[in-house]
Amino acid sequence: MNIKSFTVSSLNNYIKRSFDNDFILSNVYVKGELSNFKKHSSGHAYFSLKDEFSKINCVMFSEEVKRLKFHPKDGDGVEIKGRISLYLKEGSYQLYCNEMNLQGLGEVYLSFLKLKDKLEKLGLFNEINKKPLPKYPKKVGIITSPTGAALRDILNVTRRRNKLTNILICPALVQGQEAAKSMVKGIRKLNAIKDVEAIILARGGGSFEELNVFNDEELAYAIFESKIPIISGIGHETDFTIADFVSDFRAPTPSAAAEILIPKLEDILLYVESYKSKLDNSLKFQLYSSKTKVEALRKTLEYYNPKEYISNQYNHINMLINRCSNITEGKIKKEMDRISSLNQILNSFNPLNILNKGYSMITDSDDFIIDSVETLKNCKDIKITMKDGTVDAKLIVK
Repeated sequence: MNIKSFTVSSLNNYIKRSFDNDFILSNVYVKGELSNFKKHSSGHAYFSLKDEFSKINCVMFSEEVKRLKFHPKDGDGVEIKGRISLYLKEGSYQLYCNEMNLQGLGEVYLSFLKLKDKLEKLGLFNEINKKPLPKYPKKVGIITSPTGAALRDILNVTRRRNKLTNILICPALVQGQEAAKSMVKGIRKLNAIKDVEAIILARGGGSFEELNVFNDEELAYAIFESKIPIISGIGHETDFTIADFVSDFRAPTPSAAAEILIPKLEDILLYVESYKSKLDNSLKFQLYSSKTKVEALRKTLEYYNPKEYISNQYNHINMLINRCSNITEGKIKKEMDRISSLNQILNSFNPLNILNKGYSMITDSDDFIIDSVETLKNCKDIKITMKDGTVDAKLIVK
């Protein structure tokens, strides 16, 4: 029996006809959660519909999109009416949507919100618990897929910014059921290495389902309990995961995580040069200040040098001696002048000077002057003083 050989196109056409002719698949209602909803400039909408275990790619053309009564977004629970058909060019089947009705939030997104609320109440997202990133890390650990674009981006940024930074790659799964456990193991392994100063937890872009491995409770606690600060660079800027909320710093992309964590070598060198200049200026100022102080102390020591002090004191003593001599001589002269003046006065009033004129002075035996006849009559012994001497005499009164 000969079996007909298909071309790829003919096989895809056959499968497409099978889908289109199937009664159920041509008019089907499907419930699920919206993911990766994107509206094209043409007006068409492309997205995925998923549940806890599976997903299907969907397309809704612009005419049907215009009839929607709400604005679809990721995480919405919806019921879709449409048909299953094959996209010939890619050979993939998808759900072509005619109607979409809002059913609430999807189970996967609700699970994410529930865990987020729980961990937030426990304080795992609190800024107080965030560890600061090192300013100049010497060794950085990277937890990501060893074959992914995220690692290449991080390494490119690191080489460009600072080739001196040591990078320690800790390979881990970043998708699939074992991914969370693999990353938890990587965090604990890097924490056991003493000189690792920071950790980048990274993965490139992906759908909500692919990034959902970062919404794991055990991974969240491993990040929170890490002694080494962790910066997350997961997906794109619009993607948020539990790991982002718990990490010490959240970067919008893996490349941005490296940009934030790895300082430019040129900036470091400029910073060092700036401080070197400041240090030089500070040392020069300190030397000048110290020299000035030493010079002042030297002058003080010279001023208070014992030899200088003694010499200065000799001069001071001589000055005092001269001053005392001048004062004493002045006082002596002044007193001599006063005595001379008094002497002249005494001489002018000295009764003895009258004797030089031929007069004489009579005194009693006690040298009291006799100045009357009556006094004389009462004296027997008298003294007569003349200019050339004194003689004793007896008075005989008749």
